Amino acid sequence: MRFTWILTCSLLCACAINTPIAGKPIPERGDRSSVNQLVKNDMDRMADVELAENTQSLRNLMLKLYKRNPNQLAKSTTDPVGKRVEWVFEGELQHHWQFKEIDNKQDTAAIFLAFNADYQGDRVLPYIVGLHTMLLKAHGNKKEFYLTDTIDPQHIYNVARNIEIAAWKLSTARDAEGNLYLLSNEINDKDRNLSFEREFGKMIGRTDLYAIALAEKSQRLISRVMQSIATMVFLPF
Repeated sequence: MRFTWILTCSLLCACAINTPIAGKPIPERGDRSSVNQLVKNDMDRMADVELAENTQSLRNLMLKLYKRNPNQLAKSTTDPVGKRVEWVFEGELQHHWQFKEIDNKQDTAAIFLAFNADYQGDRVLPYIVGLHTMLLKAHGNKKEFYLTDTIDPQHIYNVARNIEIAAWKLSTARDAEGNLYLLSNEINDKDRNLSFEREFGKMIGRTDLYAIALAEKSQRLISRVMQSIATMVFLPF
């Protein structure tokens, strides 16, 4: 129990690293009723926090990517970038994370589409949809977790590696003319926008920490995979 609480506190601290706080109070978690909490254990609460914070990071990344790539936003809508991001993340009851403009692709298939040379649509949409649905599937397609839920720590660990791969693709994938498909870290030959790397780093850290805590709690081993940049492939989840 003490180990789990230490890890939970570490996770909460990790979520706060590099996050501006001036004038922006940390929002409270949703349902904190005693009845709701009675059917949750420490790992359920940790999962709630991990997934919610990673979802917020994806919202931030989508906003940043559209601002760096306004030509991609223009392919989807004339709405302001904030309204677009809000609709993608809050309109789940309408779209169920299936978008006709990307052939309803999800998880790694959607991420691959974002860097497909033949794809002419909005590349930010499949990239973010791919990352978010990958996270959801690794968590059993749930956003709230209770005593009866079972999550495989290997799947969570693998998703952390997949986020690393997706981040690498974002910063390296180029078209036939040598141009990046999506601008993110690179501003010019000398300058880089580290805010993207920090956001990905927080996601990877949260996901890895939860995978380790879950494996410890369930006494299950995680198979740690070492990959080189040249042979990076997405892992099953």
